[in-house]
Order: sequence, then structure tokens, then C-alpha cells
Amino acid sequence: MSTSRKSTRKPLLYAAGVALAALTLGIVSWQATAPADKHRETSSAASAEATPGSDPAAELKALARREAGDKLAVGRTDAPVVLIEYSDFKCGYCAKFARDTEPELVKKYVADGTLRIEWRNFPIFGAESEAAAKAAWAAGQQDRFTAFHAAAYAEGAKAKGFGEDRLVELAREAGVPDLDRFKADMAGEQAAAALRRDREEGYRIGVQSTPSFLVNGQPIAGAQPLGAFTTAIARAEAQAKAGR
Repeated sequence: MSTSRKSTRKPLLYAAGVALAALTLGIVSWQATAPADKHRETSSAASAEATPGSDPAAELKALARREAGDKLAVGRTDAPVVLIEYSDFKCGYCAKFARDTEPELVKKYVADGTLRIEWRNFPIFGAESEAAAKAAWAAGQQDRFTAFHAAAYAEGAKAKGFGEDRLVELAREAGVPDLDRFKADMAGEQAAAALRRDREEGYRIGVQSTPSFLVNGQPIAGAQPLGAFTTAIARAEAQAKAGR
């Protein structure tokens, strides 16, 4: 499926709720911009059988890392709500979310301590996607992930591609202070390991397309309108305050 087309089907877990999740661990069928050669537009959820007595909803919620040193996250580690984003820098709908929706969530919820946003690199569009993911991680090591993220998702940025020279240009635009270190970090094993960790997590719970989100463990598929996120965040905050 090309990045210009958006799936209209709802993910199984999002549509049917936690009752369906109780049948399987991470049963999610997120469809927004999956490329046709790798992921079917109407692909079914990738599911792993839950172990007896497990709580799949709680296990999805527990994916929030809340690591104080996470360079690819914004917001307090003790925020009541954590939004996890599985995303690709070559994904048009990811860019739409980054430009139109995420800044509003940061302004409204991150600033007051309600929300933490954790990024997961989930490249599905080939070598340039993977290179951009590693570059974002490398920018983060110098505390410039947010600026790199904004530059890479700026209007028209995707059309210029994500070759090595372009990634260095984006790093310069993002204010990365040491470009030699940036290039070394981008090509290093730590960047590759960080990418593997994020991608394996996504595949394990059934993420098949981008952007895909978890809000305290509840999936949201695609670049939904702002209201879909504010509703999910409000619900998750209320549940957190109620101890659920």
C-alpha cells in the first residue's frame, strides 16, 4: 500500500476492546501505511497465544519503558499516561501526525505532566528508512532527537530522501553539535541494537504498519484526528487515577 492511501479498517483490539485482547497476547491489526510488498492492506493480526493467567492489556501497558535516560522520549517518567509511537521517517501519515497532532499533544499534555511520549523506530520502507532511524537515534545521543524528528518530518523532507549526505544535512539543521560523532554513532552497533530492540518489540505485539500507537496499552491505528488522541488520553488518565 502506498503512503498516499490510508486503511479504513479498524484494528481488532481497538475495535473490540480488551475483551478480545484477553484471547491473545498483543492481538493488534494496525493498518495505516504498510507497503503492499511486505504487508497486506487487510492483513490479520499477528498474535501470540497468551499464557494462562496472563493479562494481555496489562502486558501492552507495561511496554512503556519510563527510562530516565531515554533520549527518544519527552515527558516525565512518572506521567500517568504514556503514548508509545511506532513510526517510520518515510511514512507520509507519520509525518502528518508529527506536524499536525503531536505538537498539540506536547503543548496540552506533556507540558503539564500528564503525558509522556516514547518513540519506537519501526522502519518498514527499506534501507533509507533504517538509515533514518539510526540517524534519529544518533541525533538523540547529543540531545537533538526532537529537533531531528522535526526536520525529518518537515513538509517536503521525505521527497529529498534519506541518503547519508542528506541525513548529515538534517543533523546539521537540527543543531547536532558534533557531526563526526553523529556519523560514527549512526553507523555503530549501538544504533543497530536500539533499532532491533524497537522493531522486535513492535513485531512481537503485532504492529504491521505505521504509524501505530499505544496509549497506556490501548492501540490507536494511523494518523487519527487530534480528538481520537485527546479522548484516549483522557480515558487513560482517568483509569490511572482510579488505579486501573
